[in-house]
Amino acid sequence: MPPPNPLRIIHLVSGAGGMYCGSCMHGNTLAAALLRAGHDVMLMPLYTPVRTDDESVRHERLAFGGLNVFLQEKFALFRKTPAALDRLLDRPALVRWLSRWGGKTDAVQLGALTVSMLRGESGRQSKEVEKLLGLLASLPQIDVIHLSNVLLAGLAGPIRRSLKVPVVVSLTGEDVFIEKLPEPFAAETRAELQRCVSHVDALVAMNGYFADRMADYLSIPRQEIHVIPPGIKLAGHAADPETVLAESGREARDVFRIGYFSRICHDKGLHLLAEALEIAAREAPDCRFTLEAAGYLGPYDRRYLRDVEKRFRQGRLHSRFHYAGSPDRAGKIAFLQSVDVVCLPSVFPESKGIAALEAWANGKPVLAPDAGAFPELIADTGGGILFEPGHADALARSILQFEANRDRATELGLCGMAAVRDRYHDGLMAERTAALYHALAANRRREAP
Repeated sequence: MPPPNPLRIIHLVSGAGGMYCGSCMHGNTLAAALLRAGHDVMLMPLYTPVRTDDESVRHERLAFGGLNVFLQEKFALFRKTPAALDRLLDRPALVRWLSRWGGKTDAVQLGALTVSMLRGESGRQSKEVEKLLGLLASLPQIDVIHLSNVLLAGLAGPIRRSLKVPVVVSLTGEDVFIEKLPEPFAAETRAELQRCVSHVDALVAMNGYFADRMADYLSIPRQEIHVIPPGIKLAGHAADPETVLAESGREARDVFRIGYFSRICHDKGLHLLAEALEIAAREAPDCRFTLEAAGYLGPYDRRYLRDVEKRFRQGRLHSRFHYAGSPDRAGKIAFLQSVDVVCLPSVFPESKGIAALEAWANGKPVLAPDAGAFPELIADTGGGILFEPGHADALARSILQFEANRDRATELGLCGMAAVRDRYHDGLMAERTAALYHALAANRRREAP
């Protein structure tokens, strides 16, 4: 049944060049849930096509095509090219192909481009801003426009001035990217962000930790940031608690299977987990375990994976590691259901924690650092154990604790499962987000002349 006041919503989501991206998948999940709730939603990708592990609801039209954006940053000539050439360079197939073969962008170039994008109409991509505004103006009346991350906030001012539409911006871990930029670009980016957010009608974080973090980072009052917990699509995950109990006791498994499900890169901490397992194998030589890993592997992280694999080809860890690749949705669910515990050993504070929700949807307990989003999630769900961030010995002790008491591990996994079904599903996330949209749209109508 459609809602009494359906909204027309545009989600502008920045693609990640063929990579599975948590922010992209969160945006797609939210847009799909809003569509199922009866709202009129268009998800429009920016830079590159959006890749998700579920059915995508994206619009085929690509705005701010990555090739045009890059060329306009580098060469003044491309800031005045005709529309026909721009459309050719914006073809999704071409952008997707080039994103596969492109080299790793230099941090200085990324910094300059980030600052320019935040300057909106005053930046080097002003032509792209004008094209986007024209495209949005050609659509039927829009109630709300939602930007997938705060690095797109340079669009907020032009959109509000031109279209008189409220703009919502998600906060999804952008601080990590900014702090990797060299100076003066990191400082300039923060200064531009602080200017841009004054044009945003609502900022949304997924948890209290990141709302607090970004209020300080952007120098704005904490009450200006709304917290809407993330939700996942439950279809296809474990059917019920009885299924989880039957699976956990079916084989009386001798081998304890530890699952790592995150992007394969240094930030996500796979190397820390390998170090912890070396300690666990030394302290409990009779403990039989394996590490099953899955997640997106970019071309510039292959050496990192080879270094991790090398650790598992020697000593007590010999033949205890398997990398399962980057699975689709069905493969992801099968992977999560095949392990006994999911370890998320990120070495920086996570802003989302969606991987923990996916583990709990399948009744699996979570081991996570006592930092970022995880303390809130585990305190609310009772679905896992926290360890001291960055300390392999603390992680090793937690692993051995789970291995020694598997019934307790199953109990924690079922607690997480109940919480996800109750309050971390996409339907509730869409309902809370739509309530915010309605309030903003009503305010805008009252303010209109």
